[in-house]
Amino acid sequence: MEESLEALIPITLFLSIAAVFILRGPLGKAIADRIGGRAGADDAEVRRLGAELDELRAELTALQERLDFAERLLAKQRDAERLAPPGSR
Repeated sequence: MEESLEALIPITLFLSIAAVFILRGPLGKAIADRIGGRAGADDAEVRRLGAELDELRAELTALQERLDFAERLLAKQRDAERLAPPGSR
């Protein structure tokens, strides 16, 4: 029993030192900011990113409409070629 307790001392020491190094680094700072209520982006940054996302969605919608239009034109052209009488091509 005493031997197993002696083995716990170096393990505990190692884990404690590792925890200190981890918590003193960027992860520890992020946890401290989160606990202190300073975590996350500020409201201006969130609004800016939201506006940028809305702009990207509008551009994507316009791009999808142009693609649909081009696909319809190509399909219409192919249909006209298939339906044309033989020898008129």
